[in-house]
Amino acid sequence: MSGGSFLFSGFRVLGLYSNHVPHVIRYHKKHREFYLVTAVGKCFHTYNVNRLGIVAVSNTLSDDITCLAADRMLVFAASGQVISAFARNKEVIMHYHGHRQEVRVLLPLGEQLISADSGGDVIVWDVQGGDVYLRLQFDPNTFDVSAMMHPSTYLNKVLLGSSQGALQLWNIKTSKLLFTFSGWSAGVTALQQSPAVDVVGVGTATGRIIIHNIRIDETLMIFTQDWGPVSSLAFRTDGPPIVASSSPQGHIAFWDLVRRQLVAQQRHAHSTAVASATFLHGEPLLITNGADNAIKVWIFDQEGGEARLLRSRQGHSAPPTTIRHHGNDGKNILSAGQDGTLQSFSTVHERFNKNLGHGSINKKKAHKKNKGLLYEELRLPAIIAFSSAATRQSDWDGIVACHRGRLAATTWNYQRCTMGAHHLQPPSVRRDIVATAVDITSCGNFVLIGSSCGRVDVYNLQSGLHRGCYGDDYKAHSSAIQGVATDTLNQVTLTTGSDLLLKFWRFKSRKQEEQLKLNATPASMILHRESGMLALALHDFTLLVVDIETRRVVRKFSGHRGKINDMTFSPDGRWLITGAMDCTIRTWDLPSGCLVDCFLVAMAPVSMSLSPTGDFLATAHVDSLGTYLWTNKSLCGPVGLRPLPADYLPAVETLPGVTADEHEQEVKSEEADDAYKSAEQLGVELVTLSLLPESRWKSLLHLDEIKRRNKPVAPPVAPAAAPFFLPTTPGFTPRFASPTTTEQEAQSKVLTWGLLSQNSEFSSALLSALESGSFEHPLRLLKDCGPSALSIEFRSLTSEGSGTNAHLLAFIHMIDSMLSSGRDFDLAHAYLALFLKLHLQLLSQDALAMVALLRLSSRLEAGWTELRALFDQSLCLLSYTKSALL
Repeated sequence: MSGGSFLFSGFRVLGLYSNHVPHVIRYHKKHREFYLVTAVGKCFHTYNVNRLGIVAVSNTLSDDITCLAADRMLVFAASGQVISAFARNKEVIMHYHGHRQEVRVLLPLGEQLISADSGGDVIVWDVQGGDVYLRLQFDPNTFDVSAMMHPSTYLNKVLLGSSQGALQLWNIKTSKLLFTFSGWSAGVTALQQSPAVDVVGVGTATGRIIIHNIRIDETLMIFTQDWGPVSSLAFRTDGPPIVASSSPQGHIAFWDLVRRQLVAQQRHAHSTAVASATFLHGEPLLITNGADNAIKVWIFDQEGGEARLLRSRQGHSAPPTTIRHHGNDGKNILSAGQDGTLQSFSTVHERFNKNLGHGSINKKKAHKKNKGLLYEELRLPAIIAFSSAATRQSDWDGIVACHRGRLAATTWNYQRCTMGAHHLQPPSVRRDIVATAVDITSCGNFVLIGSSCGRVDVYNLQSGLHRGCYGDDYKAHSSAIQGVATDTLNQVTLTTGSDLLLKFWRFKSRKQEEQLKLNATPASMILHRESGMLALALHDFTLLVVDIETRRVVRKFSGHRGKINDMTFSPDGRWLITGAMDCTIRTWDLPSGCLVDCFLVAMAPVSMSLSPTGDFLATAHVDSLGTYLWTNKSLCGPVGLRPLPADYLPAVETLPGVTADEHEQEVKSEEADDAYKSAEQLGVELVTLSLLPESRWKSLLHLDEIKRRNKPVAPPVAPAAAPFFLPTTPGFTPRFASPTTTEQEAQSKVLTWGLLSQNSEFSSALLSALESGSFEHPLRLLKDCGPSALSIEFRSLTSEGSGTNAHLLAFIHMIDSMLSSGRDFDLAHAYLALFLKLHLQLLSQDALAMVALLRLSSRLEAGWTELRALFDQSLCLLSYTKSALL
C-alpha cells in the first residue's frame, strides 16, 4: 500500500535567490522598468529592480539551468544539452535540440539565438521556428569558446573569445571568419561592449582587464586585479567613465578609464564568487549576484566614486541546520545556517526578511579589524542550536545560540537585527567543554544552557549574570547534555543526557525530584508546554512521549530507519511530526498512538518547525539552501486520517517549488485512483447530509422576502423599437418619423398559452420516476438548481403551471423515498417545507395526496424521535466528560 501525504501539501520555498549562473537584465518599455532574472536550480526568478520584489517564477526544467539570456520578448535558459525559450517569464514555448554537449554560453541577436557548448559546437538558431540557421565546429583543444558578444553597430557580427586566449570575429549571415585576434596569452573569461563604438572590454583568467579597439586591433589600456580571474565586466553609461571588474573572491574593483587607475573597490561584496555585475543603462546602479545566494543593488552616490549597498535579497550561502518559528503569529522563521549567519524569513513578503548577521567573538574588535586586518579570525563558528522567546524581546535580547566547538553561548536581538551584548559562559570550566543545548523560559527572563560535561547553568537574560547550576558537584548528568526544557510556569526543569537518564528538577531550588531510565541514548528533546507532553528521540530510531505531570512514558513510536534529526508538535499537542535521515516525514497521532501520515522527500530533512497557528510546516533539508513550506490541509477542508498499516510504503513528495515530471504525475494519478473513498452512507440507521452549500436550501422559505428586498425602485425603460428602414419626414432638414400609436399597439406582447404549457425536464423525470420507483434522476436535477429555479419548478407542478395532481403525488413519494433512505436529510426537509407552503391548500382537496402526506408525517415523526435520542445521548456523554473528574 502506498500514497502521498494526506496532511501536507507543498506550498513554496523561502530564502532562494541566486546561484553561480550570471543574471540577466531586461527593460520593459511599457512599464519603463528594469527586471532582473536569476537562476535557482531548475527554474529562474524574475525581480523588479526598483524594489527587488519577485514578479514571476518560471516553470521547472528537467535539469539545472547552466546559463541564461534574454531579448525583448523571451528568456532563454539552457539546461544540459537543451535550450528552452520562456514567454511571460514563466511558460516554455519552444525547445531547441541539437547540441551534443552541455550548453554554457547564450547570446540573442535579433531574430537569431547563438549558443555554444563545451564540445566546440556553435549553433545559430532561428528563434521563431526553432531551426538551425548555422552550425560552426571548433576544436576545443585549439579554440574553446568561453565568451561571446555582439559588437555595437557591427551588423551580423559576433566576437568569440576562447579559453586559449585568441578572439575571432565572425559574420553569422555569410558564415565567414572576418578576423582573428592573437590575444594576450591568457584565457578569455569575459567580453563586454563599452559605451564607445569599436571598443570592447576583455577579461582574462590572469586578472587582466584589456580595453581593446577591434577595428584597428589596438590595445588602449590594461588593468590588473590581484584577486584572480575576471568573472565579469561592466561599463557605466550614466556619465563617469568607469569599468567594474569582479572576482571569484567576492571583490569588485572600479577603474577610471580617463585617469587609467583604480578609483575604488568593494571588498567582500559577496561571500563567494561574483557571478555577474551589470550597470543599469543611464543610472548609477550596479546589480550583482553570486553563488552565495544573494542579489545586491549598489548605488554610486558617495564621494570618491565609492558605492554603497542600496537594497538586497540574501539567503543562506550554506545549508541551514536549525529552523524555528519566532513569535506567536507564525509569520517569521528563524534559520541558522552552516555559513554562521542567523536570518529571519517572513512567510508574508520578502521585504520583511531580516539578516541578524554573523556572530563575532568581540564586536568592537571586529569593527576595527574590518578596516584593515583579517576579519575571519573573529568570526564565530556556525550555530548548532538556539532558542528564542518574543515575550521580552523589546526589553532585552530574546535569542540565545550555541556555536559549534564553543562553550560560550551568544545572545541576539531580533528587533535590532544584531548580535546581543552578552556571552554566556559558566565560570571555572575547562576550555574543551562546549555548549550543546539551550532553552529560554516562557517568561523570557532566564535561559538554561547544557554543556558536554553534564552541566546545566542558569543565566539572567537581562543582565547576562550566572544564576546557578543544577546537580551536585555542578553536574546535572555524568555525560553530555542532549536537551533541556522548562514548563510554562517555571516550576519544573527537564534535562536529559547521554547517561540514558531523564531527570526532573525544581526550577527555583534546582533540586532533583525524579528520574527516568531510558532504553537508548537520547538524541534530542522537545517539550509542548501547553499540554505538558515531552518527546524524546533516541539513537535506536524510536520516539518516547512522557507526560511531565504523571512523569511516565505514555507513548512509544517506532518506524524510522535512520537517525531522527528533529521533531515538532502541533499547536494543540495532538500530533508529533518527525523527520529522519531515512528521508521520511512522519506524523504521529498522540491520542490514538498511531502513525497517521508519512511521505518521502528527495533530501533528508535536518530541521522542521510547525507554525504556532498550525497553517504551515517549515522544513530544511540536506544540501539545500532554502526553507520549504508545506500547507496543512486540515485547515482548508476535511481530512480523513486513518491509522497507517505497518507495511505502508510512502510515496515521494516533490519539494515545494519543484514540479514533478510526467511519469511521476501518472504514477500519482494511478495511486489516487486506488485511494480510499468514503461510502455515500455509513449506516442505514444514520442520516447523511447533502454537502450542498447552505445558500442552496436555507433561503427557500424566504424567497419572497429576498425578491421584495432586491426589487428595483423603478422598472427599466425599454428603448423604442426602430424599423430597419427608418422613415423620414419631408423638408429641408431630414428627420426621422416617429411611429404612430396604432403601430406600437399592433404587435401584441402577450404570449399564447401554448408556449407555456410544456412540461419541464424535472416534471417529466418525476412522472417517470413514479412508475419506476427510483427518484435519483429528478433529485439530481433539483440539486443543480438554485433557489429561484427550485421555486419555479415547484410552482409548475400544479395545473396552473402545466402540471397535474399526479405530479404532486409523485413529489410526495420522492420526499418519502429520501427520508426512508436517510440520505440528503437537509434537502428533504427544505424541499418539503417549500412544497407545503406553495400547495397545502390544493393538497387538502386531494384524498390520495392526504393519505400520502399522513404516511410521510408518521415517517418524519419516527425519524426525528430516533435522531433526538442520539442527540440526547451524545450531549449527556459530552457533559459528563467535561464535568467529571477523571
